[in-house]
Amino acid sequence: QVQLVESEGGWVQAGGSLRLSCSASGRFVSINTMGWYRLIPGTQRELVAVVTNDGRSTYEGSVKGRFTVSRDNAKNTVFLQMNSLKPEDTGIYYCNSIVVGDSGQLYQYWGQGTQVTVSP
Repeated sequence: QVQLVESEGGWVQAGGSLRLSCSASGRFVSINTMGWYRLIPGTQRELVAVVTNDGRSTYEGSVKGRFTVSRDNAKNTVFLQMNSLKPEDTGIYYCNSIVVGDSGQLYQYWGQGTQVTVSP
């Protein structure tokens, strides 16, 4: 019904930057939220950043000031600009979205995950 397709992650040294993108396609009335979670080795999956349809964003504390989430509503695409990357940012990043179905119901979808590696 709905697909979330993520761009490739990448590898950078500490202090570098990467940008991720995620595009939603399929059947939905609208998108309530789009954002990113990550799975850091040895930890549970955690919210990184999310942006709502009306432009409000929130960030995990350790990425605030370094990462920026943005959204192109016309293209149903969310971006994550990651600056000043640290080795502890290494992990698998998953796109996430909550969409509105044709009867007003809410559905949550996940992207396939993409690897981000930051070396010391």
